[in-house]
Amino acid sequence: MPASLDIPSATRAQDLMRRLDRVSLATSLPADGSAWPYASLVLTAVDHDLAPILLISDLAEHSKAIASTARVCLLFDGTGGLDQPLTGPRLSVLGVAAKSHETRLRQRFLARHPDAEMYADFRDFNFYRIAIERAHFVAGFGRIDAIEGAALKVDPTPWQALVEREADVVSHMNEDHAEAVGLYATRLLGLAPGEWRMTGIDAFGCDLRWRGQVARINFDSPVFDAEAARTALVELVRRARAMAH
Repeated sequence: MPASLDIPSATRAQDLMRRLDRVSLATSLPADGSAWPYASLVLTAVDHDLAPILLISDLAEHSKAIASTARVCLLFDGTGGLDQPLTGPRLSVLGVAAKSHETRLRQRFLARHPDAEMYADFRDFNFYRIAIERAHFVAGFGRIDAIEGAALKVDPTPWQALVEREADVVSHMNEDHAEAVGLYATRLLGLAPGEWRMTGIDAFGCDLRWRGQVARINFDSPVFDAEAARTALVELVRRARAMAH
């Protein structure tokens, strides 16, 4: 998504959240009652309503902190690779963390982070869903906005049919149209060739991954069900193949 001033801050912030697969998580340590702030790196995915999903061990300092005070802050850093990082976008999301046993959230996280399947079922690991309260978005020098939670969150009700078919669409693309997924990455996004796989699809685009690299392609317009998603994906591969001529 282009960093245009014509695009609302909330929309740009939403796109940033969907694109990144890791964040800095800040919590308040309960030790000695001093509530020291504590930040470290965690992996993330986002639900269709933009709620961040985390997988954390009970042995981690973060889990102990959340058990005491569930309020957290996530920093989505989109400045990687820039010569001047402070010109790039970053988003601080404030919310309340709660453990979740919802199968769909687990599936969405593990599709985004397949290596996490090795430890996701360990007894001391839990999934957390972050209920967004508000956010602070810095799009670059002098481009700063406070975003209320209601403006940042998304209501997925209009595309519930796609939510229910997401796993089927992703599996179909990876198993039957792996070449197309590769073309999305290499020709449309200009990324290096590799065994690219689709990890998720939502109303606004689809997510890709190869090894430790993630990428995202946005659709020209929102899609609301699997058939509309198919049409959009076909158009993307047509566009990618046309670029070879």
